[in-house]
Amino acid sequence: MTGKSLGLSEPLHDYLLSVSLREPEVLRSLREETARHPERIMQTTPDQGQFLALLVQLIGATKTLEIGVFTGYSSLAVALALPDAGQVIACDVSEDYTAIARRYWQQAGVVHKITLHIAPALETLDRLLAEGQAGTFDFAFIDADKGNYWNYYERSLQLLRPGGLIAVDNVLWGGEVINPDNQSPSTLAIREFNQKVYQDSRVSLSMIPVSDGLTLARKR
Repeated sequence: MTGKSLGLSEPLHDYLLSVSLREPEVLRSLREETARHPERIMQTTPDQGQFLALLVQLIGATKTLEIGVFTGYSSLAVALALPDAGQVIACDVSEDYTAIARRYWQQAGVVHKITLHIAPALETLDRLLAEGQAGTFDFAFIDADKGNYWNYYERSLQLLRPGGLIAVDNVLWGGEVINPDNQSPSTLAIREFNQKVYQDSRVSLSMIPVSDGLTLARKR
């Protein structure tokens, strides 16, 4: 089963995919394997993966950051869109989930483009900053634990060059951002994150209803 953007009926979503989705076989195979995974809800949707790849191409990215890998759909989509010398610095804490990702990166012939760090993402991001890599990334995709979204965003903004782009997933949170009865820590964190980014004059901003909501923030 493929997730769909909030508010779209199943027939309209199917139509959207039928006239826009150009999913390489390796991505389709990964998506279908992940659909059988117990945590399949964390899978990036194929239309969102294709959109991320298009964004990377539009800004001419060569060095990208991914915070939250899971089974690797979004990192694979981005890596396929990068030039041969492009880089994806990927952050995750799970050897089990990313073992699936590694298998498909290898199969797709992009393993040389992806450097995976198995560690808390904040540690990896702080190390990149300490190494002097601030201002050297073109693109960042954030799709990890919601309580750290603002911390990930702040580090990513430092690592991005002016004109670089941050994409943040799940900002509509299945519609729960507007449910006053939902006071879960993750929901509260997303609400707070959305407000902070809205007020952040360091970026140009758009939130779009792709998949579970995607915020795009361009560093000024």
